[in-house]
Amino acid sequence: MKVSIIALAFTAFAASAMTVSAYAANPAVNSATANSGSYDAQQATQWAPVQPATTAKTRAEVRQELVRAQKDGQLAALSKIYQGS
Repeated sequence: MKVSIIALAFTAFAASAMTVSAYAANPAVNSATANSGSYDAQQATQWAPVQPATTAKTRAEVRQELVRAQKDGQLAALSKIYQGS
């Protein structure tokens, strides 16, 4: 049970890291945010997402990922890492 919780937490962390890196990769958004104190109408840029928004997964999809991780050995590797050995 703990291994599956760790695997799901790892997946959530990876998804959030991808979101943060997508924001950091867009210099127009970062410069517009940094210059928000001296806003000029001519400097306005339209923000567009770098990657399409991800959709929420259903329980069935999460279970399929968990079964796939068990079969290919990812969960066994995680349990070995977090065993404390």
